[in-house]
Amino acid sequence: MAASADPAAGAAQDWRAVRDAADIQYAPLPPPPPESQPAGTPEWLKAIGRLLEAIFEPIGRLLGMSWPVFQYVLIALGAALALFLVWRIVVEPLIERRRARPADEEAPHWTPVRAEAMALLADADRLAGEGRYGEAAHLLLQRSVRQIRDARPDWLSAASTAREIAVLPALPDTGRRAFAVIAERVERAVFALRDLDGDDWAAARSAYAQFAKIELRT
Repeated sequence: MAASADPAAGAAQDWRAVRDAADIQYAPLPPPPPESQPAGTPEWLKAIGRLLEAIFEPIGRLLGMSWPVFQYVLIALGAALALFLVWRIVVEPLIERRRARPADEEAPHWTPVRAEAMALLADADRLAGEGRYGEAAHLLLQRSVRQIRDARPDWLSAASTAREIAVLPALPDTGRRAFAVIAERVERAVFALRDLDGDDWAAARSAYAQFAKIELRT
């Protein structure tokens, strides 16, 4: 009887020794946490996600796509729309503004060739010397417009008027003032049917000379 009890006692001692070993884990592992959205996601963002899923998931099913796949399609479309809006709102206006810069920011102001301007003044002075002041002013205006059209045809159209030329940004202030002074007197002579006098001619002549940078001799 004692002999049969000895093996049982030895087995029990061996079991306790194994059980007490510190390098063997007997306690059950805790269950893994349930899958959930990342911690810290705001509730309003979760609500938007659920709303979008409720709205677009049926569309995705109609197209043969599951919601996880279709949501990436929507994200790509949203990114493309955002890029398009940035182009239309920011980039395109900058390009248009650069294209529409006034001519005086891109090129120096235009002035007539000195030799041509002096020849024009000489021809007009001959008319004025005969008392034909209106014709002299009209000659200044016509020939000046022709000079601009020959030099820069892109500035004028067939319907351009002297008053429109008088506000051309590509002309210096003296040029715009000269066209305004000459045009006002020519219009007065044409529409009022009254010829200009010596003072009118002197004003038109002086304005053109300043524009052409010609020093007049009195």
